[in-house]
Amino acid sequence: MVSCVMQGSAERSPVSKSEEAVRSDMTMAVAEMALVDCGRSSAEAGLVESCRLGDAQAFSRLVSLHEGMVFNLAARLLGDAEEARDVSQEVFLQVYRTLDRFQGRSSLRTWIYRIVVNQCHNRRRFWRRRHRGRSCALEDLTGTDEVRLSSSGSAAPSPLECCERHEKERLVRSALERLSFEHRVVLLLREIEELSCEEIARTLRLPRGTVKSRLARARECLRRELLPYPREGDGR
Repeated sequence: MVSCVMQGSAERSPVSKSEEAVRSDMTMAVAEMALVDCGRSSAEAGLVESCRLGDAQAFSRLVSLHEGMVFNLAARLLGDAEEARDVSQEVFLQVYRTLDRFQGRSSLRTWIYRIVVNQCHNRRRFWRRRHRGRSCALEDLTGTDEVRLSSSGSAAPSPLECCERHEKERLVRSALERLSFEHRVVLLLREIEELSCEEIARTLRLPRGTVKSRLARARECLRRELLPYPREGDGR
């Protein structure tokens, strides 16, 4: 009996060592990720502190790090490139004025996301109260704006690919604009900005369950909006 147990133990020991090695590797990987996050947090805290002390170069660095994201999100929330440029300026003006209120409970990026969403929400309320004047549709983006909205650095596509891509983008933009602002926000933050539900909840100051239900509803609404249009491979 003892010999059988010892034999069984000896037979299992290689597996046990293998599992131990995997656990060790996972622990090291988690530790390395924690160190990276810690280093990033320290760098962010240093940048914020320099901005608070009036370092103009530090604030320029902060703007350069986040201006693409700010314009990108504002343009997609508002559907208007000119308004997005105005909102971007307002966002960084508010960041400059209120940076002392940033307490570091969330990342700086999450804090700025919240400012963008609030600014866009206020701008849309202004539109409802007052007839919209001159605007610049997303189709009329400048070259600089196109670069900001571009999400890939791949080689230039062919003219046919450009036409197909612009047509798809136009259909999706049109469908997004027919969603409610609340649904559009959670969908863009999740699918475009790739925030987790927890990060979206912190950004919008909503319960995680509310974020998940809005996201599910937003996806369903977008799917219904796109149903009338043929997809690739439909042969239509």
